[in-house]
Amino acid sequence: MNKPFIYGAAVGGENFTDRVQETRRLRMDFENGLNAILISPRRMGKTSLVQKVRNEMTDEKIKVIYMDIYDCRSEYDFLERFASILIKQTAGKVEMLAGTVMEFLARVVPKVSFSPEPNSEFSLSLGITPETHTPDEILNLPERIAEKRGVHIIVCIDEFQQVGEFPDSLNVQKRMRGAWQHHKNASYCMFGSKKHLMMKIFQSKRMPFYKFGDTIFLDKIPDADWVAFIQSRFANKEKSISEDFAKRICRTVDGHSSYVQELAWNVFVETEREVTEDSFQRGLDELLHQNSALFQSRIETLTSFQMNFLRALCDGIHSDFGSKRIIDAYRLGTKSNITRLKSSLEDKELIETSKGATTIADPVFLLWFKREYMS
Repeated sequence: MNKPFIYGAAVGGENFTDRVQETRRLRMDFENGLNAILISPRRMGKTSLVQKVRNEMTDEKIKVIYMDIYDCRSEYDFLERFASILIKQTAGKVEMLAGTVMEFLARVVPKVSFSPEPNSEFSLSLGITPETHTPDEILNLPERIAEKRGVHIIVCIDEFQQVGEFPDSLNVQKRMRGAWQHHKNASYCMFGSKKHLMMKIFQSKRMPFYKFGDTIFLDKIPDADWVAFIQSRFANKEKSISEDFAKRICRTVDGHSSYVQELAWNVFVETEREVTEDSFQRGLDELLHQNSALFQSRIETLTSFQMNFLRALCDGIHSDFGSKRIIDAYRLGTKSNITRLKSSLEDKELIETSKGATTIADPVFLLWFKREYMS
């Protein structure tokens, strides 16, 4: 039985809605060997978009590799992940792993692990260390494999902002750019969930990856597309939702793709036949409840000044935080404290600033914070 709304994972097929222009543009980048960078706030569907385009690629001469580096904490964590995923996905079958490793990597003893779960994939460990390989040896693997196989390899790296957190990050990025910019048979697609870190890596003139490729900013999917999608999914399960309630789902979560699907699912579950005000509110209550533990953990270490800054944002204050009126009203400390407050909350991904206006980044966190700490 197909679930009508999917969230918390990459979606595809009939669960993927809109993104027509972005899909076409990313596919063109892939087909023409251009590097691509996807930037957007969290929960906007970057991974789903990349996986959709990856699955649509039919040219046998183009091989799309996908890897997630969220748990990588250092350059050699990354190089191990980079090499093992490349070898695994280009070898294809476990029987071909040893030959592929011997062909492209010396001085390693591959270790293959199998999960007891049925239909699960095997994992590969290569033991890449500073003693066995230089960064350049590993970073040039895609080009070497692609050239030898007569294909073009596209390496898609999810959560790429983690590179900005590595020790000696600037030099790590210089080594990556220095190797990858010369590749003729391999290209790269980088994307991540921390917009401010991705912007720093790719939009700052002082950084190595400045102007590295085609930068695609993912905007919110228009409400009209979501409304049609939501109504059709309800109808497929012999339930109904009015246009007004479908719009409220979108607007309540400010068009954030994953939250739209999550709230739509909660409302669907709470609805017997037709969405009512009562079933909508129960769905919204469940959304806040589902995320409550996560949100609580994100504010546990906040100072009273940081909490007060969030309260100011909840009250509609989005600029001029250094004025005496706002500092006194919200007990923000001194004027010099404002910059530190904003910087620390941006690093925690609780706030964002765009066109001079500072807002709470997560619309559901905003609703939860208002309910728990403003009432």
